[in-house]
Amino acid sequence: MTREPPYTLDILRLAASLPVDGSVEGATHAAEARSPTCGSTIRTQLVMADGRIAAIGQQVTACAYGQASAAILQDWGPGKLRAEVIVMRAALKAWLEGRGEVPADYAVLAPVQGRSGRHGAVLLPFDALLRALETQE
Repeated sequence: MTREPPYTLDILRLAASLPVDGSVEGATHAAEARSPTCGSTIRTQLVMADGRIAAIGQQVTACAYGQASAAILQDWGPGKLRAEVIVMRAALKAWLEGRGEVPADYAVLAPVQGRSGRHGAVLLPFDALLRALETQE
């Protein structure tokens, strides 16, 4: 029986695309989230404008799935409202659990769907982002 490799080249490219520093100048909101399952951590910094995310900075210590998810979120998040982040996280969680369609930007992460132990790493960038939206530095 042939087993699909855990990481595709596209996932590894996304993971490697995250900025090394990950901070954002002028951040007004920041928070950290940690996965109790795998120990991954993400610190998210935000700049907000008119109730929308203007810029996102992330310092990510995670597996390639978590890093790739953070990279997708980094591109997707600017311009979004908190409610849109909540809806996207719910859609992503439902898909990971086999209860919905894959959110368009996350199709590249298809190999993780059957790896429930890594679902937390994929959702972690959203958890850190939502916590950051509730804080102010």
